[in-house]
Amino acid sequence: MLEPLLIAGFVVSLFVGYNIGGATTGPAFGPAVGSGVLSKVAAAALMSVFFFAGAWTVGRRVVSTLGEDLVSGASVFTLETSAIALFFIGGALFVGNYAGVPASTSMTAVGAIAGLGVASGTLDWAVMGEIVTWWVVAPIVGFWVSGVVGRYLYPAINRRVAVDSSEGPLLELDRSGAVPVPRAGPNTTRREVAGAAVVVGIGCLMAFSSGTSNIANAIAPLFAVGVEMDLLILLGGAAVAVGAFTIARRTLDTLGNDITDLPLTAAIVVAVVSSTIVVALSAIGIPASFVIIATMSIVGLGWGRATRSTTVSEGVRGEEQPAVSVGALTAEEPGEEVPDIGEEDPEDVPETADLFDPSTTGRVILMQNVVPLLSTVGALVAFWLLFGVL
Repeated sequence: MLEPLLIAGFVVSLFVGYNIGGATTGPAFGPAVGSGVLSKVAAAALMSVFFFAGAWTVGRRVVSTLGEDLVSGASVFTLETSAIALFFIGGALFVGNYAGVPASTSMTAVGAIAGLGVASGTLDWAVMGEIVTWWVVAPIVGFWVSGVVGRYLYPAINRRVAVDSSEGPLLELDRSGAVPVPRAGPNTTRREVAGAAVVVGIGCLMAFSSGTSNIANAIAPLFAVGVEMDLLILLGGAAVAVGAFTIARRTLDTLGNDITDLPLTAAIVVAVVSSTIVVALSAIGIPASFVIIATMSIVGLGWGRATRSTTVSEGVRGEEQPAVSVGALTAEEPGEEVPDIGEEDPEDVPETADLFDPSTTGRVILMQNVVPLLSTVGALVAFWLLFGVL
């Protein structure tokens, strides 16, 4: 017969997985949804499949080591402490998802486990310091790389890629046969299909990467107390899928539409920059702050394109010019010469407000710091009470 605490642990673990699905689907597929390549349902389906693939393969290593490296005493994980840690991970993530802002599951989970380590005196501060250092550096790198691309390289990339969004659907279902077959829309170009395939493929890579690291955030505490890993991965993957199909709709809106208007070329830039950084961090064994890196890449690209338009409006003809509201970066044609900053026609530059929303960005950055803080402080206080420190 299952102990009540173990049942509670399973319930909270599923709740954490549900919120991971809500928090990570937006960064992975928000650019593709925002640029009109995928529907929210298709994004959720791809997220579910590739997250599970990452969890079932590489994710096992992260599950096995999370409790061993961050906390020096594996015996500190009991049914009671595991349920408490999972409760604060899931509760904090739910706050971010409810606000429509995806929070870092790695930061939230590591914060809760660190609270357990501090309260029990088993936290490895050297490991914690290395993780936190990369958490600070990686989003800054993502922001500035994307910002430089948006300010200096975006028009040239857009002309070469030439993946402007055409009118009408990108894909249609051909129902003439026994099995519906997806086909290109009536106005879809071959370049657009290729660009769409790239951005969807990179989104799938990001979903896979998320599975390799984030599955541990939902199930590692229960694995530490002896629950079989295969069962936990299956249950965790199912919970992530439910979150991707439900609560992730809010984060897809935030990262796909509210922060910055993403044409297909911009979606590709964001996906390449953020996925490269996430894979690099995973290669050196750092639990990547997946959501923060992807979000700051989106913010950086929007900021870079916005400051480019500001430079143009102030530099053309030596006086300030009114900003324009045309989607100029998506209207560029292949083969045209790329002008230097300050030499463009103002009608070829997008309006700053169309590319970068400071109020939404501020809300995102605020919540992405508040959510891990809630998890860390809440868990620390709870474990202090549990161990009799308070």
